[in-house]
Amino acid sequence: MTSDPQRFSVSSLRPKLMFETAAEMVGRNDWPYRNARITLRDQGGEHDAEYTLMGTQSPDVIGDVVSGQVQVAMLNPSAMLTLAVRDTGPFSEPQPLAAIAVIPSDDQFAFALSEATGITSLAQIAAERRPLRVSIRGAHDPSTALLGNEILRAYGFTLDDIVNWGGHVSYDQPLPGHPSRLGRIPSGEIDAIFDEATSTWVDQAAGMSMRFLPVDGAELAALTATGFRPNVLARSQFPSLPGDVPAVDFSGWPLYTRNDTPDEFVTAFCESLEARKDRIQWESGGAPLPLDRMCRDALDAPLEVPLHPAAERFWQSMGYL
Repeated sequence: MTSDPQRFSVSSLRPKLMFETAAEMVGRNDWPYRNARITLRDQGGEHDAEYTLMGTQSPDVIGDVVSGQVQVAMLNPSAMLTLAVRDTGPFSEPQPLAAIAVIPSDDQFAFALSEATGITSLAQIAAERRPLRVSIRGAHDPSTALLGNEILRAYGFTLDDIVNWGGHVSYDQPLPGHPSRLGRIPSGEIDAIFDEATSTWVDQAAGMSMRFLPVDGAELAALTATGFRPNVLARSQFPSLPGDVPAVDFSGWPLYTRNDTPDEFVTAFCESLEARKDRIQWESGGAPLPLDRMCRDALDAPLEVPLHPAAERFWQSMGYL
């Protein structure tokens, strides 16, 4: 008799109970503990290998994937993975990583300042060494400050420079559109918000007399050469803007692994993702994961690093490539 991998067994009850319960817990709005680490081991001890999956977006996990402590993790945005593989931005050497798929997420990085500052460009901040009071996301989204600094470096300064000029940088946890952040603009407590998740705050901020600074020209060209992508804060999406604003892309949530992770594991991971895609809500409305477009480069799912060979073969077998 051939075995059915989906057939009930006592040995599968224990891990499935824990996985399904954890999935329910992280779906609760009142439950703050949402970074998941799942390790799969051979119950009988016949095989020495173990496989660990990390459901977190932190760039710190890149080192764990490279060292082999974690086999699959995720990032936001895709640019972080591109910089890691290309040995650019914050990375001092190329990282041996490959993509499995990219969850679509259309986003940009925005630099918004109170019009009262009189600042009209990022270059002006550096030229005048302005002691701004900036709000940016902190430890919950470490990629935000990390990549925000990379963009500012193209203009010759960093968040630390703002502090050294007499300014202040607050690393805030709520989304930028939260009243605890936008509400500090009219009071003069902060001058600027540097952040992503633009759909949650740009239109509201533009309606509060905040000016959005463009990222363009030679600086954008230099950033693009390292692995960033151009994007735009479009007035069609944010009607309160006076016009389109050139920006840097912050799209995509890549699932990634080492480029030499065993094919058997990567194939099993892709097969399982395909089997459970209808149960993984990726946007409001309950839409299932759109795997058919998560393995091809797209505006909202940038894919500029190679797919793992086993992942590429599997997506080809599904007709997605």
